[in-house]
Amino acid sequence: MGNLLLHLGRTLDELDPPRWGDPADGATRLVRKVHGLRSVPLGDLRPADLLSLVTQQVALPFVLPLDVRLPADEPLLDAYFHEGDLLLATVSVPAGAWAALPELEARLRAVIAELPGAAVDELPRGGAEALAQFAGKA
Repeated sequence: MGNLLLHLGRTLDELDPPRWGDPADGATRLVRKVHGLRSVPLGDLRPADLLSLVTQQVALPFVLPLDVRLPADEPLLDAYFHEGDLLLATVSVPAGAWAALPELEARLRAVIAELPGAAVDELPRGGAEALAQFAGKA
């Protein structure tokens, strides 16, 4: 993928061909949102946008580098639903998505290792287990 900073002005439709057309008539709000996000420059994506893209597993090689920097700075960031939602979505992507991003995976594991136990206990049901599984402790 190269240096992510070089891509911040580009869109997922440009970086992750083929371009997606308009969503089908009657598409859900989420599908319409994700289609729209593919035409937003990477540097303009907000935490809630990244959450949508990660949970829908869209263009992960381009989205994960943007996504991981947020929990690295603020691990329990509330992107849209609850504290830690972006972190939990990130650790839930398929293991294969990390194959080309081992440094990012290691960085995220280090962030998780530094989380206070009390904060982890405050995550929604299954959150602590998801973090432990990603970190290789489960």
